[in-house]
Amino acid sequence: MSSAVMFSGQGAQKVGMGRSLYENAPAARELYDTADKVLGWSLTKVSFEGPEADLTQTRVCQVALFVHGYALFRLLEQSGKTADVRYGLGLSLGEVTALTAAGVFDFATGLKVVAERARLMQLACEQTTGTMASIIGEEPAKVAELCQEFDIEMANLNCPGQIVVSGEKAKVGAAVDAAKARGMKKVIPLNVAGAYHSRLMEPARAAFAAFLAGIEFKQPRFTVLTNTTGKAVADPAAIRAALVKQVVSPVLWEACMREAAALGATQFLELGMGGVLAGLARRTEKAWPVKSYAEFSDLQSSSA
Repeated sequence: MSSAVMFSGQGAQKVGMGRSLYENAPAARELYDTADKVLGWSLTKVSFEGPEADLTQTRVCQVALFVHGYALFRLLEQSGKTADVRYGLGLSLGEVTALTAAGVFDFATGLKVVAERARLMQLACEQTTGTMASIIGEEPAKVAELCQEFDIEMANLNCPGQIVVSGEKAKVGAAVDAAKARGMKKVIPLNVAGAYHSRLMEPARAAFAAFLAGIEFKQPRFTVLTNTTGKAVADPAAIRAALVKQVVSPVLWEACMREAAALGATQFLELGMGGVLAGLARRTEKAWPVKSYAEFSDLQSSSA
């Protein structure tokens, strides 16, 4: 048995996340308390109590998801349930969580990386007028043609038939109208703060590159797949470059999952809220065994 751990991305957050870990596991409590000190504000309070409007802010939810996902990994590790983990992947910001779990940097450093990434992306959202839309049930080539015509970009290729597009609000709106007029049956504008994983994030990418130049990256202790290519990345310089590029590049999530399976993963373990990644895995390949961990009670199962 070879496991692949999957870490959640922005949008999976939920008020109350992490509370059961904090209240029942000293190791998780230590991570959350450390996060409060490193961040200089109370992540625990916003994660556990909300309000939802605060938790959904980019600069908040990204660190909330990172700490929650990493705490789940550490608790699984403590209970001996990560011995067969050979692969790690994370959706967008979740890639930093996967890299931290793989030992590319320690928890405090990973937290600082996510916090700066989130701050810069929120700033880019505030400085631009961008949005995103989900297109369900269409082939990538057809969506790519739509993006080219309306000068927008594919931001997420999540699973077969689920693609998210991103760009300037007016252009995305025009593309949505055109898609519906052309018979694309399920085109859903998303309620997001900006155009993530598009060229509108370029200011964030450039500043993030400068920030990461001062961070030491180590060789991962298990295989980590990057959103930018859907392939494994191991060289520290290549990992750094991939994290920078990812800010403005499409998230090739389906490709990451398929590559993990092709390399030998026989089960997927989702570490995060809501079962979102488990759903994407099952829609990609029904035969893949997937288990989800979000609460302390989920960790009490007899085996990983």
